[in-house]
Amino acid sequence: MDGLYKITMGKARCAVDLGDGSERGEYVDQDYILRKLGRPHRSISLMYCYYPLDEQFPARISEAMKDADVSFQWDYPYDDYFPYTGGIDGNTEGEPFQQMRDVRRHGQDVTLTLTIDPHVTDEMLAAIGEDLRPFGRLMLRINHEATGNWFSFNKRATYQEVADFYCRASRIIKEHAPNVKTILCIGGVEDLSSEEIVMEKEFAQAVRETDIWSVDKYMSLHWGWPFDVAEPGGTSHSRSAVKDVYAMTKASYERYKYICGGTEKPMVMSEFNSDGDVTGAYEQAEMVKLFCDMLREDNADWFDGFTFYQFRDRGRLGLEIEDPNNSSVGIEQPVLQTYKEIIHDDWFMPSMTQGEEISLPVTLRWGGAEDAEGIAIPLHFDKNPHFCELVFDDDSNLMIELNGMWFYKSPKAKTIDLMSAFFEKPLNGSADMTLKIFAPPATGENDLSAEDGLMNYYYTLEKLPKIRILTSPVEPSKD
Repeated sequence: MDGLYKITMGKARCAVDLGDGSERGEYVDQDYILRKLGRPHRSISLMYCYYPLDEQFPARISEAMKDADVSFQWDYPYDDYFPYTGGIDGNTEGEPFQQMRDVRRHGQDVTLTLTIDPHVTDEMLAAIGEDLRPFGRLMLRINHEATGNWFSFNKRATYQEVADFYCRASRIIKEHAPNVKTILCIGGVEDLSSEEIVMEKEFAQAVRETDIWSVDKYMSLHWGWPFDVAEPGGTSHSRSAVKDVYAMTKASYERYKYICGGTEKPMVMSEFNSDGDVTGAYEQAEMVKLFCDMLREDNADWFDGFTFYQFRDRGRLGLEIEDPNNSSVGIEQPVLQTYKEIIHDDWFMPSMTQGEEISLPVTLRWGGAEDAEGIAIPLHFDKNPHFCELVFDDDSNLMIELNGMWFYKSPKAKTIDLMSAFFEKPLNGSADMTLKIFAPPATGENDLSAEDGLMNYYYTLEKLPKIRILTSPVEPSKD
């Protein structure tokens, strides 16, 4: 091992984010997801609701009204997401804050999807902003799919009022949390024969004021789940051609840009998948791959990233299906391996830029998953190792990459076994490799007492771990 270098992690050509938990599935911890997929995401999307003026809140509405006669997922008085427990007189030790800390400890940003009663006060919105201040470069998706008719906020206000509320909520929350960027998620272009987005007149100002443009596009979807079964000839599901979904997404971006007088903003797909209820497991994987192939082939520099919905699902919209006998167990679907291959493709990987040689101690900066400074340690392997591990004697919180696989070291962990980096990608001979180390916040929160603590977290690495590499068994074979 010779030398130590600064390394900077930056944007991918197309970022990949992942939904984790919703009305259709429970939150899965980031250690499990990292081990299944082998790399962190840019962001993890968490879905919550805030209806503090309702008598049932903060109970989850499907639990508060478990005996109600409901025939559609969104027939409850408010949306059946996990309740947001913060706000005025709230508690940031509960949900979603524990999940947000888990996400950020593992080197990922948070995308918080929050459906909000459009009648909440300015003071309530300001309190949400105060809640979000410690969580770094957070993306906030307010009242998504706002041109639809299923969510409770659309039943409580006109579309113009929903659009105006988006602007009001975005302004107030960002006044209190300048680290937050807001995502406007509306229908976009839904008819290729028309240039205009759905409800363009109502939402034009929101398009101008938001930080990020978005659409949700399911190439197939069974929206009748879980109250009916998708069958041929049914009316509670649909399927589109992948090329049409791609074309509508691109047309939405172009129209958003037109509404903003040519100004460009990041364009994302905040929910993306094909529903296995409609296509079956095999064609689900094929459609996801085809869309991602189109992004690469089109050199889609207009497209910032997509969020795969979701990791584990009680229906067939997950990389895993929740085991009906045990909600903590996932049943891997074919799309998981397809998705894993996609996110390890260079097009979807964050950039890595090696800088000057440095020496210890070194202060590492964590801005976020698209802006972080770490260290690169050159390693030489004579051949494929039998043992490769790092031994620490500190309480550092680190994300570590070797041979394309990422590992998490929590403050309590002392030994990190890196051998799984070679199980799927063994070395064929000698190789020079780089061990990369980054330091996201150990608590999941930034230190707001730092001068730029809203946007950056700093950690001083005093010394390196011991690196144990053996290219043969501890004892040779007796056979």
